[in-house]
Amino acid sequence: MKKIVSVVSLLACTLAAPTISFAADEVNLYSARKENLIKPLLDNFTKETGVKVNLVTAKAGPLLKRLETEGANSPADLFITTDAGRLHKAKEAGVLQSTASEALNKAVPSEYRDPEGFWYGLSLRARPIFYVKSKVKPEELSTYEALADDKWKDRICIRSSENIYNQSLVASMIANIGEEKTQAWADKLVANLGRKPKGGDRDQIKAAAAGECDIAIANTYYYGKMLHGKDDKQQQAANAVAIYWPNQADRGAHVNVSGIAMTKSAKNKANAQKLMEFLTTKDSQKWYAEVNYEYPVLTDADWSETLSSWGKFKADSLNLSKLGELNADAVKVMDKAGWK
Repeated sequence: MKKIVSVVSLLACTLAAPTISFAADEVNLYSARKENLIKPLLDNFTKETGVKVNLVTAKAGPLLKRLETEGANSPADLFITTDAGRLHKAKEAGVLQSTASEALNKAVPSEYRDPEGFWYGLSLRARPIFYVKSKVKPEELSTYEALADDKWKDRICIRSSENIYNQSLVASMIANIGEEKTQAWADKLVANLGRKPKGGDRDQIKAAAAGECDIAIANTYYYGKMLHGKDDKQQQAANAVAIYWPNQADRGAHVNVSGIAMTKSAKNKANAQKLMEFLTTKDSQKWYAEVNYEYPVLTDADWSETLSSWGKFKADSLNLSKLGELNADAVKVMDKAGWK
């Protein structure tokens, strides 16, 4: 408990540090993405425009709490976080403002942005099915719904219901097939788990490769990092599985975004909008694909060699704002199913 309190106190001190300002040639960004996953793009923006970006990074929850606590006095102009569910929470918290940008509306497909302009997707992450190549044939797979079949008893690995990525997956199912059918699916999925949910997405893939299950649900960018990282064991685990794109005959595979929003307190609005638009240019989108193994939100942006090797797929065209709107319903379904 003392260790937890110390970490929280340290984080609070870090967040409270006066690292950003209100200068006219600057823009202040709160980011829930790690520095190495955004800083190179910010440096490119500064080189191109001369506008300095003051960056503060932390976990999504504490950053949103900071925005709420600071209110109108917050120095933050922009907020970046992962998952449409979290972006919706920020909108509901009243810390964002709508951005009217023709460039953003043209660049980002309507399904990957808030209908009222409160947030815009920057990169796309898919959450397909991973199967152990030595144990499962791709023709045995079809849809997310089919994972409730008895043949998958004790064969599935997925992380906990507390994870926002899983909450958004369930929310997407509620939006597509209704709450009653989603509840029946969740009940059976939990019964088919090969182990109690634990760990992150990489851990699900590693568990599958280790024989704890035959199928794992995970985001593709984790898979990319495992394949190309320096950890030999993670590489071996990743090479033991392959991607299956579910629901290709109907709605498509579930996708989500990392996204950006202008804060309600923004003082540097012009620079903030300029940075938002910069992050949705083709060059920026190409960087996401090559470095982060995330899909571009731009339909005409280039995919990296790694992404291309996973094959083209049909993505669910559901407006991702629905994932936030249905989050509470999704959590209720998961709790009722006994999804730990």
